[in-house]
Amino acid sequence: MTVAALRLAFAGTPDFAVPHLAACQIPNVEIAAVYTQPDRPAGRGRQLTPSPVKVAALAAGLRVEQPQALKDAAAQQTLRELDLDLLVVVAYGLILPRKVLALPRRGCWNVHASLLPRWRGAAPIQRAILAGDRQTGVCLMQMEAGLDTGPVLLEHAVAIAADDTGGSLHDKLAALGAQTLGEGLRRTLAGEVLPATPQISAGVTYAHKLDKAEAALDWNEPAAALERKVRAFDPWPVAQAQVAGEHLRVWHAQVREPDRHSSSPGEILAATKDGIDVACGTGVLRLLQVQRAGGRRMAVADYLNSRPELRRP
Repeated sequence: MTVAALRLAFAGTPDFAVPHLAACQIPNVEIAAVYTQPDRPAGRGRQLTPSPVKVAALAAGLRVEQPQALKDAAAQQTLRELDLDLLVVVAYGLILPRKVLALPRRGCWNVHASLLPRWRGAAPIQRAILAGDRQTGVCLMQMEAGLDTGPVLLEHAVAIAADDTGGSLHDKLAALGAQTLGEGLRRTLAGEVLPATPQISAGVTYAHKLDKAEAALDWNEPAAALERKVRAFDPWPVAQAQVAGEHLRVWHAQVREPDRHSSSPGEILAATKDGIDVACGTGVLRLLQVQRAGGRRMAVADYLNSRPELRRP
């Protein structure tokens, strides 16, 4: 038996959520309102700036709500008056109280950028790269009070490529998540009840929020771990390192073969137009793109033009 229509609200804030909002704009789905975080100061001028989801919602002519929180009675009353079948939540950034979770007739759906129960929490994309995972994916989950603990309705996996960065994997998973959400909505409209599969207790890991301090490269660590840091922290917060007495941002690097050396961690083994090879606790990391303080991102060949004393075969 098909469902005549779904009346839903969408809650999301950053770029990752934008294609998911678009996935909700299909026949027989009515978007009663779009919830997003309040405008925040951004840029050098610290001007109040709308979220990417707000920009997309206004462009589509949708109603926008921006409560500071969903704990107060007024915000909950507004949601109650929307008379929702479903609330779709994607990277909203605000906690949904139990009372809010219970308001829509079909509850609340969340799209999470990992294969649950691995990498519950705030930064699943970067944590998967940092850990050296070979695959990740997205889950469409029925929300409950716990942090990303609800039963999974749909999931799709994707390989993590050897050259994936936090940015490139973000974009892959945003597209895959939107496709998965769209599939869930279409199947529900067709009258299907999506099977809710409880998460297993084994293999639970938490993707804690990123901290800028994590981006510092410690040359005592293995080269392979540092290379993953460089990729995971692109485009934010960007890996940083001390290189020949200068503090640099490191945008692109690769592990060198062969990886054996007898030098002290942090010592430059070679510096040519092909890159700067730095000794690590285990192995050698070749820096390919760097950025000086106040400068632009550049290839190492251009950087060495300003520091010719570093050149060595």
